[in-house]
Amino acid sequence: MIFPGDEGFDQAVTPWNLAVKQPVRAVAEVGSVDDVIDAVRLARREGLAVTAQPSGHGASGDVTDTILLRTHGLTSIEIDAAARVARVGAGVRWGQLQAAAAAHGLTGLPGSSPVVTVTGYTLGGGLSWFSRKHGFASSGVRAFDIVDAEGRRSKVTRDDELFWALRGGGGDFALVTAIELDLHPAPHLYGGRVLWPASRAAEVLEAFKEITATAPDELTVWFDLLSFPGSPPFVAVDSTYLGEDASELLAPLDRIGGALSDTRGPMPLTSLGDITGEPTDPGPGASRAQLLGDLDGILERIMPIDPLISVQIRHLGGALARPSDSAAGQVDEPYLLYMFGLPGVEEKQRKIAEGGRKPFTFLSPDESAAAAFPAGTLERLRDIKRRHDPANVFRSNYPVLAG
Repeated sequence: MIFPGDEGFDQAVTPWNLAVKQPVRAVAEVGSVDDVIDAVRLARREGLAVTAQPSGHGASGDVTDTILLRTHGLTSIEIDAAARVARVGAGVRWGQLQAAAAAHGLTGLPGSSPVVTVTGYTLGGGLSWFSRKHGFASSGVRAFDIVDAEGRRSKVTRDDELFWALRGGGGDFALVTAIELDLHPAPHLYGGRVLWPASRAAEVLEAFKEITATAPDELTVWFDLLSFPGSPPFVAVDSTYLGEDASELLAPLDRIGGALSDTRGPMPLTSLGDITGEPTDPGPGASRAQLLGDLDGILERIMPIDPLISVQIRHLGGALARPSDSAAGQVDEPYLLYMFGLPGVEEKQRKIAEGGRKPFTFLSPDESAAAAFPAGTLERLRDIKRRHDPANVFRSNYPVLAG
């Protein structure tokens, strides 16, 4: 256990987003389930809460009177290729699981970054490159290994009400030490990025609309506006396709002249992070998201992009829009707007994102879980929280009882 003032505390307490401060009581680096049990029982005795963070992606700063559990030491990976199932510890990152699964021609349901942990991402639903085909990552979970609020270990499966809550409701109900989840056959993967000067943004957006209007579930397309310090602004389209070749499906992009680069082509499952090239080291940032029913007037709301660094519009639909038996639910809106910039851009982000629901893992530090769930889902999550953790031992990044 590391306490404020101890050597190494400042580094141990720092989350992925360096702009978020975490005023915790102590940090525990855990390397086994027994370590987790000891930390949970200690927190319960002392009247404190426990917040689990392998690396701190999604940290909100709501950690007063908590013990921060760094679970990055839980790194086991087991692949049952015949059953298409993976069992991973709470510290495993998506890049690690993808490498293990790809050796068998299989894939999980990762997002855009290889350094986000599988467990934290999946507890919040997990919006994947392949969610249009297979749904949220949480929908593919078969079981959770947990430590409960009494400090007891158990396995949560479909016949337990916690199973519904943990698949998309966040980490507010138990401390998950490992998960078992489905893997999917992926003998071929096609994808990449096409980049143009930002002056072509209107044309690119029209092509994006044309493609997404008829896209099969195997195809995922994202529209990006980018403004990096020291460079002119750009517009891009990112794509993945669970198949051999998406050239015909993406043909509207080829009618736009002036492309600066085009990386589309067959690609390995382990290279998904290369498409967007997101940073793999911590840094300060401010982000905000909003689900969109349509794209009417979106460029007028966004441009000029400065002082934001990126504005992304993800095409959703497919399996995401179908009924779900998990807390992640179904998403009726066909698009997701996501903005990122350095601290200080929050006012512009709020003007662009006018409120409304967003996925749990896209919440901003000043928002609450209520912005991620319909009222009925939120009330069910709160009931489960009160039954399974009446002493409020566990605190997720966005507690369901708050706000």
